[in-house]
Amino acid sequence: MNPVGINGTLIIQLITFAILVALLYKYMYGPLRKVMDARRAKIADGLAAAERGKEEMALAQKRAAEMLREAKDKAAEIIANAERRGVELREEAQVKAREEADRIIAGARAEIDVETNRAREVLRGQVVELVVDGTQRILHREIDQNAHRDIIDRMVGQL
Repeated sequence: MNPVGINGTLIIQLITFAILVALLYKYMYGPLRKVMDARRAKIADGLAAAERGKEEMALAQKRAAEMLREAKDKAAEIIANAERRGVELREEAQVKAREEADRIIAGARAEIDVETNRAREVLRGQVVELVVDGTQRILHREIDQNAHRDIIDRMVGQL
């Protein structure tokens, strides 16, 4: 018995161990390595997709902010147009009201002129009658109204 001796059992154990290592390498390590590489690739793809998603999210947020800004600008423009149109309508209404007031005033003035002329004619007629009556009293006789009408009309015209 040799304590450090090489015997047949040790050689068989070494051969069995070498076969076991070869089998493990071929059937365990190779497929396990493929699974690990596939897992590593899948994780890398997931991280790349997450990064793309992050970039797309930032881009979408920029677009949303731009769209929101455009919507606010458009809303401000619509409000400004509505306010401007309101001012225009108010000014148009004021112009129409002024025109209507001027038309009513002009109508009233024309009516006043007609009434004034009518009153003058009535007063002239009354003055003519008073002149004729006064003249009759002064002369104590009756004046022919048809014959002297043109004289009286001239006198009234001078009034």
